Amino acid sequence: MEPVVSQLEEIYPRLAPGERAVARLLLDDYPFAALGSLRSLAERAGVSAPTASRLVDRLGYPGFAQFQAAVRTAAQEDRSRLRAFAAEGADPRSAAADLHNGLAETITAVNAPLLDAAADALVSARTVWTLGGPLSELAADYLTRQLGALRPAVRFVTGPAAERARSLLEVTPADLVVAYDFRRYSAETAAFVRAALGRGARLLLVTDAWGSPLAGEAQILVPLPREAAGPIAPLTHEIAVTELLLVATASRLEASGRLDELDALTRSLQPTEKA
Repeated sequence: MEPVVSQLEEIYPRLAPGERAVARLLLDDYPFAALGSLRSLAERAGVSAPTASRLVDRLGYPGFAQFQAAVRTAAQEDRSRLRAFAAEGADPRSAAADLHNGLAETITAVNAPLLDAAADALVSARTVWTLGGPLSELAADYLTRQLGALRPAVRFVTGPAAERARSLLEVTPADLVVAYDFRRYSAETAAFVRAALGRGARLLLVTDAWGSPLAGEAQILVPLPREAAGPIAPLTHEIAVTELLLVATASRLEASGRLDELDALTRSLQPTEKA
């Protein structure tokens, strides 16, 4: 991982809110956000130029020019962790240790009160709408499939804008949106979530430690710790959190009859082999 990114991730929890806004922008749009002027960086982050400058100082650079030089040097190398592993032949044992530590921190972070609040919302909602970004939508789809076996009216939001708009037509104030939003944060996810919130729905947000733009709008926030980044992507940790949400929700539902009916319907739809 690039040294500038590592520095930003390391100091992020200790930053003031304005400095966090700058760091979040740099991490979300790295390296491009760092390659303009200090003023343009501050304007994009919605802070003053001195605030952006203070972040650079915290990172240990004498000035913004030196910070940009470090970014340009690091950006010469491909920043894809998957490509880096393919090129460098990373030790699977080290990756396994990262996964183990990240999962332990993730499970600790998702405490009982948070699970209770999330499960109550998943049970009481008229309809549960799930969505995510290019990778995190896999966790959203998994939640849809499993939760849909436990209760009715669970819908996976995907497809182009016109298809998502048709879903929005059905959203009501009694509904819950479950969004998975991880760096680099999805503009499509944010657009749907904000439109659904505008129609009165509630938001359960599963996100990372860097602060999704949707974090301040969530009624229930499930933040994964920074250790949950994973060797390549945080998908393992997203699925683990989803499993915990499902277990907590299942304990509140009388789903045995529904599961039995689902099994019977599945068998009835399977073609029988002719003798």
